[in-house]
Amino acid sequence: MKLTSARLVALLFFLTSVAYSQVEKLAIPAGTPEDKDLILISGEQDAQKKLAMYQEFLAKYASNPMAVAYGNWQLSQYYQNAGDLQKALECGDKALAAAPHNLDILTSQVMIAQQAKDNVRQFKYSDEGGDVYNSIEKQPQPADLTQEQFAAAIASDKEANRSAYEFFRNAAFNSIASESNAKTRMDYIDQFATTFPKSGMEDQIANYAMLSLADLKDNKRLVAYADRVLAGNPEDSAALLMLANAYVDSPEPSALAKAVTYAQKTIVVAKAEQPDADRSRKVSAGVAHSILGRVYAKQEKTLPSITELKSAVALLKGQDEQQYAVAAYFLGWDYAKLNRLSDARAVLTDAAAIPGPMQPPIKELLTKVNSARAAGK
Repeated sequence: MKLTSARLVALLFFLTSVAYSQVEKLAIPAGTPEDKDLILISGEQDAQKKLAMYQEFLAKYASNPMAVAYGNWQLSQYYQNAGDLQKALECGDKALAAAPHNLDILTSQVMIAQQAKDNVRQFKYSDEGGDVYNSIEKQPQPADLTQEQFAAAIASDKEANRSAYEFFRNAAFNSIASESNAKTRMDYIDQFATTFPKSGMEDQIANYAMLSLADLKDNKRLVAYADRVLAGNPEDSAALLMLANAYVDSPEPSALAKAVTYAQKTIVVAKAEQPDADRSRKVSAGVAHSILGRVYAKQEKTLPSITELKSAVALLKGQDEQQYAVAAYFLGWDYAKLNRLSDARAVLTDAAAIPGPMQPPIKELLTKVNSARAAGK
């Protein structure tokens, strides 16, 4: 059936008004006093005079949300260009208060936050941008449109704003990757999963989540998270290794057996012995051997522990200094336990030069080993 001209106009209005109701666009109608004043402002070449004119514009049209949003957005860009990033963000926030669903302003705020190295705001604006995009398909269907017409309008609006959504997704992920505080990083990850489902970054996000939970020593959540990852990919080496490491120090009765299972699976998956094995695979296998060594040491199986820890230090040396230090410490401990003091001294002396959290205990054990050697002479 052909659309009447009135019906066609109504449909075209709806296709554009989706953006106005869910994804706002700043529009100052032509010929209005606001429009005439903006033309005058745009013609001003002196930056300071233009700044004063925008401030007057905002005071004059304070009751017009579109004018307030546009004027503050222009001020935000002025201050950004001038290098006053905090003032730029403040003006951008005022623009957002007037037009909270405007993706252009949110994009600008993300970029200013990135320039200011403000990770908190970068994630905040990125998350808000993702929410605005997600709101497109949550709006109610108008009574005068069929389901097919409504679906087509939604699809069109989503496609038109997809690049903005991808920008917000990538910026939010970068906030996660840049965040040094484990709790804050995990909060971001939880929110990211809600705002950016099916992001295509599930593997990277899972790795950051497991690292965060390990840092927080939240083994219960770590195990649950890693189990979900392995349900989708049984050979995910990061999840296998995280579980092995979580269980090696767990008081759970069956924890050591589980640590052995996951560590051995990690070694099989890593294939570190193959000629094409890269640094990541060698480190994964090295840490897995180190965990096996620690398990066997706890079980008073000193010789098997030494075998595993020797494999660990061989794989980790020159690849990951901190993990090498961990393996070297436990290997030195095993050697000392068997009174192989020269072997203990050699491995501990090498590792004692590595700055980091393992350096104090390594030096303490080395001092004891040296004292025992001196006493034995």
